[in-house]
Amino acid sequence: MAETTAAGPLVKVRDLKMYFPIHAGLFKSHVGDIKAVDGISFDIAPGETLGLVGESGCGKSTVGRSILRLYDVTDGTVEINGSEIAHVDRDSLRSKRPMMQMIFQDPQASLNPRMTVASIIAEPLDEHLELSSKERLARIYELMDWVGLNREFAKRYPHEFSGGQRQRIGIARALALNPKFIVCDEPIAALDVSIQAQVVNLLEELQDRLDLTYLFISHDLSMVRHIADRVAVMYLGRIVEVASRDALFAEPLHPYTQALLSAVPEPDPASERNRTPIVLQGDVPSPANPPTGCNFSTRCPKAMEICRQMEPGVFEFGGGRQVACHLYSDDMAEPAEPTAGSESN
Repeated sequence: MAETTAAGPLVKVRDLKMYFPIHAGLFKSHVGDIKAVDGISFDIAPGETLGLVGESGCGKSTVGRSILRLYDVTDGTVEINGSEIAHVDRDSLRSKRPMMQMIFQDPQASLNPRMTVASIIAEPLDEHLELSSKERLARIYELMDWVGLNREFAKRYPHEFSGGQRQRIGIARALALNPKFIVCDEPIAALDVSIQAQVVNLLEELQDRLDLTYLFISHDLSMVRHIADRVAVMYLGRIVEVASRDALFAEPLHPYTQALLSAVPEPDPASERNRTPIVLQGDVPSPANPPTGCNFSTRCPKAMEICRQMEPGVFEFGGGRQVACHLYSDDMAEPAEPTAGSESN
């Protein structure tokens, strides 16, 4: 676990599981589960950005939605700002919504096409606060100013905007209730490359101004390297490595992390010519039927017999760095202690 403040982490996730049941047959019997998230743990310190990376389908977005209780979690605990989230009733959950928000991947799909910009931004205000018409309009204009939208656009509809502008509307809506924690679910994936940097810079500016804490979910490693303080690498429902951004990109330890980073192009032509990507063989196993032992054992170029028999423990390398891999089960690392300041699968 990376360093946290004396007050402790803002977000604390322990052994989170999100299984989706599989039903089959005439009577729709429960025949199995899709293990989208299979027992992950991590902390996020106040004001920090934790990047969550991995291949498509590994469970990244499900983690974000489960933390915010957009899904009813199967097991595990989630605490945000000291409040339990995972298992509270709906009425209690509603009162906690203002402190946690989400920025969605597709701004076009996440905005109601029949509502004006002002109505979209004001929807959380109308739901949770009692404001006069003057206060409501002033808050809408303030939020539009924060995200760089012209106030004259307030009466326009989402289809009249570009993708980047629509994402700014979504960000303004997420900020309406002054949240402490925001899940950014691939917020730039649906945008043109020329717009992506603008949106990421906006998120960084808002974080500095409002002291926000982010879980930044992405498969774009170069963007995660730019915005994240720490990075968690996920594979098939489990976290395989957690490290500070600089440590992870300088020396990835887990074979899966090494393969991911080897595919990132180098900006320097000389380095790019000498780069040798690690090509993983085979397909990602189904989360409905994960391999025995380590989930990565079927594709790992360094797999040993124990990898196919036993799930690896989580080993601590100091400075908050942790790796779940049998390669480090000797004297190179110490087993991670299951304390509030550690992370484990």
